[in-house]
Amino acid sequence: MIGASEESRSLKKFLRHKPAMISFVVIMVYFAVAAAVILGDLVSVEDCERRYGPKSTPGFGVRQLFEKELQDITWYAEQIEQKLKLRQKLSRRIKSRGEQPENEDIEQELRGLRIGNLAPANISAAQLQMQLDGLWDTVSELDEYDDLNDGGADTATIGNLISTADEQMQSLFADQSGSEARHRKLHLLFGTDVAGRSIFLRSIYSIRVAVLVGVVTGLISVTIGALLGLAAGYFGGWIDGVVTWLYSTFASIPNIVMLMVLAYMFRGGEIDAWLNGMTGDRFAWLIGGTLDQTLIPVFVAFSATFWIGPCRVIRGETLKLRETEYVQAAQVMGYSRMRILLRHILPNISHLMLINFSLLFIGAIKSEVILSFLGIGVQSGASWGLMIDAARDEVLNDFFWQIGAATALMFGLVLAFNILSDALQDILDPKHV
Repeated sequence: MIGASEESRSLKKFLRHKPAMISFVVIMVYFAVAAAVILGDLVSVEDCERRYGPKSTPGFGVRQLFEKELQDITWYAEQIEQKLKLRQKLSRRIKSRGEQPENEDIEQELRGLRIGNLAPANISAAQLQMQLDGLWDTVSELDEYDDLNDGGADTATIGNLISTADEQMQSLFADQSGSEARHRKLHLLFGTDVAGRSIFLRSIYSIRVAVLVGVVTGLISVTIGALLGLAAGYFGGWIDGVVTWLYSTFASIPNIVMLMVLAYMFRGGEIDAWLNGMTGDRFAWLIGGTLDQTLIPVFVAFSATFWIGPCRVIRGETLKLRETEYVQAAQVMGYSRMRILLRHILPNISHLMLINFSLLFIGAIKSEVILSFLGIGVQSGASWGLMIDAARDEVLNDFFWQIGAATALMFGLVLAFNILSDALQDILDPKHV
């Protein structure tokens, strides 16, 4: 009854803690997105690498300078021109086989060649070429101006010509349905990077990486640290000496060095070949590729060093708890050591495990971003570290959308976990009033 009463009191304190509740909701949103990417295939690696538009376009529909806007319009026109040239090649290829080209089949194949999620307009190639020629005529008029961004008295004229060119460019593509239009707006919500990839999709996929790294590293590290800390603190003697030597040794190995060693070990696929040979290629199916293409090296490197903090804290707390009266009373009554550990000591350090998990979650995310930025963390797909690394040249050109999106999402998750971990310590720690 006392335990139930304390749990009820802690829950009430948590529900009254508004910053903690808001942080909890924010964290659940991040976790829901990560689960949708992992289980529901919300965003795939292919989506992150696919080109959705011109390079370095701003997000939220921000209007660009006339010069850049014209470059983007020209890029779309060039894509359509390439599709028309491809159509001509298809037609000549069919004729070379002695067959009569069916326009409907060719037009259908042409419409299947999409630019991101845009398809060429559902009109004949002749009509498409006519509209494209009109667009090139408008572009030629704009080429007569030396500086589109500083047109002086002709600024209004330049603006009208840009608007006309944009309308002509829009007519080259098929009208999108409601869902398709919404998807495209989402894809371009944060703009595109220097390769024309969707910053929004890369940011969403990076949430999966951050949550996986944080959760897996936190669970493994806290579990190892708790087991070793409990054993060292309760049993003492040579067990305490071995555990103390272990965490003193591992504490001297930076996780960046550990990750470099693991990356070198897993490179080349020799370990993969050995494991696949033992499991009948089930290992490759289980991890979905090779070791160096997964997050396994990151998990191992972080977990090998992150367990030290929880181990030290739990060892110290266990040393104090084993001297308490209720633990000594349990020993006098003849209870087994395992029962005392599980029934009397473990419940009193569970709040430390939870708090350490939240702290390690934050530390793992920060470390992944730093290591991926340096090129030795996540190797494929997208992560906030890779996005920040790719944004270095963009920042030099005053383009901050990619680094801004990655930083903002990372800041939101880390801040929410910081607030929640502080609140949990205040609520769960019996020493806090």
